[in-house]
Parts: sequence; structure tokens; C-alpha cells
Amino acid sequence: MPSDDPAVSTYRLDLAYDGRAYFGWQRHSGKPTLQGTLEDAVTACFAIRSAVHGSGRTDRGVHANGQVATVELPADIDTEATLAALQRELPADIQLLALSPVADFHARDSAKAKTYRYVIWNAPECPAEHVGRVWHIPRRLDVAAMRPACLVFEGEHDFASFAKKTNFAQASTVRHVYSVNLIHDPKEPARIDIAFRADGFLWKMVRNIVRAIVKVGEGRATVAQLTEILAARDRGAAPGTAPASGLYLDNVEY
Repeated sequence: MPSDDPAVSTYRLDLAYDGRAYFGWQRHSGKPTLQGTLEDAVTACFAIRSAVHGSGRTDRGVHANGQVATVELPADIDTEATLAALQRELPADIQLLALSPVADFHARDSAKAKTYRYVIWNAPECPAEHVGRVWHIPRRLDVAAMRPACLVFEGEHDFASFAKKTNFAQASTVRHVYSVNLIHDPKEPARIDIAFRADGFLWKMVRNIVRAIVKVGEGRATVAQLTEILAARDRGAAPGTAPASGLYLDNVEY
């Protein structure tokens, strides 16, 4: 939202990051977080403390290719020069992509849809460059069985069975999932991507759904059982949670 202070303006910040070194997005005293690191960079550049509000609070170890944030900075700055100055204050695992002035815009409240992508490395060995950036599953998964399992979650549903328990206090656990796409390129057979596009997500919803889909790929659950778990609206009916390492916030739509 626009600031009431004429000396500052609201800016949209697009960024990407490797979440391995951070205790999630949200500021946490004494621990490295993405929000805290970005706010420190703003302070170093402008000698002010300005809150950086993300489109969502990614968990510890979660990555982003298309996170969006809003921050109040001095009005009429040179955005290109500021972007470069902020980048110099940041570690290499946070990459700033764009900075632009906005009006009547909030990174979280203005969002219409988001896309998360989950990456699985399905091979006996995981290359060093992928460690901490995928879920390594050494035993071969049945990708053909996983495809129809993805379709169970498309559409508008109550996702209480796949929400972290604290979300049950929310007004609603109903979300509209526009698509769940499994991408498996024969040229890179070890890699399995599952992309989720929805109007919103509950805490750990994607990771919980991925664990259920993988269980089908392991031959330990069926599509019919996933349908029953979804209908149960009971977190206790569902399997566990996939690791944070494979999750990426890919895109936020406004």
C-alpha cells in the first residue's frame, strides 16, 4: 500500500534466492533470515530501517525463483542504481531481479495466484550441486502412476488434510488449485518436477501433497486413497511432509 510519508514511496522488489542458508523468510532474532538480510541491505544503503514484506513466508530451506516483496524507500530514487547498490550488500545466494515504484500494491494482499514447483531427484546418487535443492529419492518411482495422482488435487477443495495444523484456525482451508503438472523429461530421467498453480496455499500444503503423490509413486498408496484422504479433511489421515529442500516459489501473479 502507498505510504503516507511524502519522503518515501512503495517499491516492488522481485528476487530469487537459495534458501539453504536461511531460517525461512520471516525475521527471526539471532538467526539468518531472508527478510532480515534484505532489511539489513536497505539499512546499509539508506541508513533507515524499512520492513520488507514478501508475497509469502517461505519456510526454512525453501527456495524462490520469483518471490515478490514490497518495501518503502526514499521517493524518486534511481531504481537501477538502487538495485545495484542493494545487490552489493547482499550475499550471492540472494539475487535481485527488478525494482519498480508501485501504487495501491502489496506483495501479499494484491496477489491473485502463485505457482510453486517441487523438484525430486530420483536416482541412486544425487549430484553435489543438487544437494539441498531437491528431494533425493534413490529408489525408482513409478512416474506413470504419479500423473493421475496429481489430478486429484486440481479444482476447488477443502485442503484441511494437507494443511499444517496451525492453519485450522483460519477462516477457511478451501483453496482453488488451477493445475498440478508433473514434468518428467526423458533427457533428464532422474529429475521429476511437480508444479502447483493456485489462488493461495496453506502452510506446508504443497509439501504435504507432494509426500502423498510420492507415496503413490512408491506403490504404497493409490489414487483412490488420495481422494479419500482429501475428502476426510483430517490432517491425521494423510501421510507426512516432503522435505523443504525441493520446494521453489516460482511465480506470483497480480
